Amino acid sequence: MSLHGLVAALIADDGSDGWAARVPGRLESILDSMPRPARAGLRTAAGALDAYALARSGRRLTQLTVDEREAVLGSIGKRPALLSLLDVLKVPVLLAAGTERMLWHGPGKLVPTRDDPPLDCTPAGAWPARCTTDAVVIGSGAGGATAARSLARAGLDVVVLEEGHHHSTASFGRRTPLDRFAELYRDGGATVAVGKPPLLLPVGRAVGGTTVVNAGTCYRTPDHVLTRWTEEFGFASAEYLGPYLDEAERILKVATQPLDVLGKNGRLALAGAKALGWQASPLRRNAPGCKGSCQCVVGCPTGAKQSVQLSVLPDACYAGARIVTGAKVHRILIDPDRPGGPRAAGVLVRRQGGGEFEILAPLVVVAAGTLQSPPLLRRSGLGGHPRLGHNLSVHPATSVAGRFAEPVTAWEGVLQSVGVEELHDHGLLIEATATPPGMGSFILPGVGAELRRELEASDHLATLGAMIADRPSGRVLGRDRTLIRYNLDSRDAGRMVRAVHAMGRLLFAAGADEVLTGIPAAPRAQSLAQMEGLLAGVTARQLHLSAYHPTGTVAAGSLPERFPADPDGRLRGVHGVLIADASVLPGCPEVNPQLSIMAAALAITNAHLDR
Repeated sequence: MSLHGLVAALIADDGSDGWAARVPGRLESILDSMPRPARAGLRTAAGALDAYALARSGRRLTQLTVDEREAVLGSIGKRPALLSLLDVLKVPVLLAAGTERMLWHGPGKLVPTRDDPPLDCTPAGAWPARCTTDAVVIGSGAGGATAARSLARAGLDVVVLEEGHHHSTASFGRRTPLDRFAELYRDGGATVAVGKPPLLLPVGRAVGGTTVVNAGTCYRTPDHVLTRWTEEFGFASAEYLGPYLDEAERILKVATQPLDVLGKNGRLALAGAKALGWQASPLRRNAPGCKGSCQCVVGCPTGAKQSVQLSVLPDACYAGARIVTGAKVHRILIDPDRPGGPRAAGVLVRRQGGGEFEILAPLVVVAAGTLQSPPLLRRSGLGGHPRLGHNLSVHPATSVAGRFAEPVTAWEGVLQSVGVEELHDHGLLIEATATPPGMGSFILPGVGAELRRELEASDHLATLGAMIADRPSGRVLGRDRTLIRYNLDSRDAGRMVRAVHAMGRLLFAAGADEVLTGIPAAPRAQSLAQMEGLLAGVTARQLHLSAYHPTGTVAAGSLPERFPADPDGRLRGVHGVLIADASVLPGCPEVNPQLSIMAAALAITNAHLDR
């Protein structure tokens, strides 16, 4: 089915702007990057909209005038049951439209400020059919990279296996943010947790894992979280995490973000917090020399952000570690007849282009990520623990925008710049968070001419995001394919609505003329009182929710019946398997988790080395 009619309707294309004619082609490329079910669902929804136009007018969308398409959309807008259909379709269309509009107006070129440090990377197709090593690390993100560094520096021969590919800083500057988004995220960024409500849950897939595409925000694990992990869950490593958090900060060159490149989006958040008397400050980040390109989540094009492929993995490779790219571990090999019980013997790996190879090793470090580690363990015959895949926390998040009289141009400056911690003790963390150029249109209300006006005035919007410390309400199912289920806890649903109110209040305090709530049934408020009235009848199911920090599905703790891994991160029921990614964390970290993951990986691998 052609997408031209859908695009013309949603962005009121009358043929007067050259960039709009290029949007359908861009939309096709977005859909091609998505997993088949998501792609089929979006095409079905687009077909349903075209069929509705045909039934109502006798003609398809491409055959209608601009005014006639507006009438069709207006009719749909009067039917609440169909509004969700438009919302589903708007997201990829706005991504495509935003990118083409940005390119039409000529984006500035960014160049790396320094050369990338060398990595020892070999494509899976060039790796031998069988080899031996001391340790295999599955995954090259925050946990895997840190584990590999510790083991290699201790003198072990280490091979790191990464399903994704290596992307240089220079390559980021050669492609649009949207093109990089499709390549750097699993499923083209369309990973979804099924539940009430469904959540978009994007995770990275590249050398460096999700650290390549996170915002660079580096919070230390709060003391009360460490106390809970130690005393309530019996996660022994948490008791000694302080020095390892120090080491992670040192490796990543973490420092408070200077004000000079903060950007107006962050400065408005600080102004609103000051007016309310709320606690807020520039965030601590791993980006010395940040240029404020606002592209952290699609790979930093200047190399300022110290993702682990620029900071941790070079140390590992210098100590002798090797990285294999395009390598998906099918299963962990187990020797069941060893004295003392079953023991890891290595891994069986599948090449992306076809074929397999084996790496034999007495130590396997599982760091495939919270969403991929449970299926891997099941494929390996190690999925017998009744709590494997349970205990999933995700930091549910939502965003709100404020319209200001003067331009904000939120994409000029630091992407995630300011933390507002006034409500953090209540499980709610607000962060001034923009999006890369051409990718910041998710919360825009309306369709047709209204949506087009919003898109063209998006430089007057400041955006905030909020995430909540959630109860572990999800599960990771599946063996060969991952299925994520997550139902928002009723307590957390109330927190989400409170987050929208708090962000709106902050934006009005900063001088916003209008707040865009992101709620289809109540998209705009011109005053705090009006917003409070709109939110009075709103539930979390009406919000646009996403999540970015999955944790806890192979949790470590003292009780064998409750935790798949023991207090030192060793998988129960087998010798020689360590868990060293976010899945090992026994509870929600309540902050952006990169430092927590790295510190846990340091503690777990060092405990193994000490033994």
